Amino acid sequence: MDKALQEIVIKRSELGKIDYSNPKYDELEEQLHDLEDDFHDEFGDYLEEVLQTVHDEICPDTDILFPIAYIAKSYQLNSKNEFSVLSSDGVFVEVDKYPGKETKLVLVPNPLRMILNIGLDKQLIVWTGN
Repeated sequence: MDKALQEIVIKRSELGKIDYSNPKYDELEEQLHDLEDDFHDEFGDYLEEVLQTVHDEICPDTDILFPIAYIAKSYQLNSKNEFSVLSSDGVFVEVDKYPGKETKLVLVPNPLRMILNIGLDKQLIVWTGN
């Protein structure tokens, strides 16, 4: 699952670096959609269970979206080849434990994990993949 998610992240990055007018744009976009569809077909049911558990524990009042929605638009890669996200990334969730704070869930690869972004200054790992 981690490898498949990394492929999506890399393809999104490639697509984000080119303009709509670029002749390669449509081809890259189709490749991305194929990767996302394959990811959902292979891991969607499992990730929905993970998301249900995470939501039950930290944000029970927020509806669960399709797993693909929790993939950020962009990621950063550090010197150890580990991906990270900005604290502004993710799907909005309502977390009673952090009233008045903007909270978002996001799926991050390498290592595979679900991060809760709390405001603009805190990130909490709420699930790790095996």
